[in-house]
Amino acid sequence: MIKIMLCGCSGRMGRFVADEVAGRSDCEIAVGTDIRAYEGAPYQIIADPVLWRGKVDVIIDFSNPSALYALLGYARKTRTPAVIATTGFDAKQLDAIKKAAKEVPIFYSPNMSLGVSLVTQLAWRAAEALGGSYDIEIVEAHHNQKLDAPSGTALLLADAVSDALPEKPEYVYDRHAKKAKRSKNEIGIHSVRGGTITGEHTVIFAGENEVITISHSAQSRQIFAAGAVNAALFLVGKDNGLYTMKELLG
Repeated sequence: MIKIMLCGCSGRMGRFVADEVAGRSDCEIAVGTDIRAYEGAPYQIIADPVLWRGKVDVIIDFSNPSALYALLGYARKTRTPAVIATTGFDAKQLDAIKKAAKEVPIFYSPNMSLGVSLVTQLAWRAAEALGGSYDIEIVEAHHNQKLDAPSGTALLLADAVSDALPEKPEYVYDRHAKKAKRSKNEIGIHSVRGGTITGEHTVIFAGENEVITISHSAQSRQIFAAGAVNAALFLVGKDNGLYTMKELLG
């Protein structure tokens, strides 16, 4: 039985992960971490990973960027593999994740969905085939409680497209401030926030007299929870290094 430390256990995604684990026989949540507990939690909740004196096999993190360094410190000290599914990291924090992966196995993805992984691959293939001849825009939509914009998935898609293009493009987030015609060497990234939208992402390739779109729409957060748990089981026993959905899917 794989024992999990669930960071951010009191949040919405933490609850979905707990529900996912409850329906499985190959893993269990040994402890949760969060700055606040919730009534009726079927496991102990502590405020910080360093307070835990027990043993876990893997960490699943759906918390907040501000909790990253404490999480990485615990993972490195105890040599515990970590699945990081939190979004909104800055460049310094992303670099810290890469450095920690030299000492402990880390799985990082801003989106744990199998479908999003496939869409990312399709966007890369489309960009490779079309080169720089099409204008590329990315539109993402989420619920009105999401803190970061653009979403980590939108940036994941932009990076995949960028890697396939002959020249590295500029990411443009605010056309209101940019009073100029669109250049060929750019990717526009746009965010919508409203209601209870779980997550929608569309990559637009706009050419002369035709438009190609690649889209993904999440119907439930459960897909992200299932992906995170699968990633955790995959990560146990792996060598030190940084793993992504690409390695999980083989």
